[in-house]
Amino acid sequence: MMNKINLRYATVVLLGLIMFSSNFLSPKLFTGEILNFAVWFILSIFAFSCGWIIDKTLGWRYGGKLVFAVIVATSIMSVFLVTFFRGYFGINEYLTENFILFSLRNIMLGVMGIFGLAVAELLAVQKEIEQLKHQMQLNRKIAEDAEREAEIIIREAKSKADAMLVEAERESLEMINRKKEIEIQLKEFLKTEKELLKKYEAD
Repeated sequence: MMNKINLRYATVVLLGLIMFSSNFLSPKLFTGEILNFAVWFILSIFAFSCGWIIDKTLGWRYGGKLVFAVIVATSIMSVFLVTFFRGYFGINEYLTENFILFSLRNIMLGVMGIFGLAVAELLAVQKEIEQLKHQMQLNRKIAEDAEREAEIIIREAKSKADAMLVEAERESLEMINRKKEIEIQLKEFLKTEKELLKKYEAD
């Protein structure tokens, strides 16, 4: 668990080292020397990649805060480095301008890291939006299928109810007719019995 946490923060440390190492590069970036530009371009790509990895491992919010903290820390360290080792960096005058120059180096690489964070987060959000759209289409299709099935079930239930109603009416008519037949037979039976009684009394 501890090694996993250390690996997650290793990218932040690497980004800080890349930013700090820019202090030892030549400040003459756009003087026609392709090598200087190539080195800065490679460092920018590394910073962008670090930002991308930080977004994947630490997230946009927490990773962005760490990158901002690294920018501030390396800028302060660069100012102290340039102040105490002015001879090494060849700074004799215009100290404030050199402070700004060295700070801008760190800020530029830090911004490339933040750019990597932003691009990675943007692609992740876009992927989530596509998944949500796909899920919404799937849910809409499921709802339409469920609605069609419900309509079929309702039609079948209505058809069965109509059939049951017709059958119940037919059975009720049959029972009424049967009752009438029984009543007629009963009346005939009583009439026959009365006639027999009258004949018996006459005899």
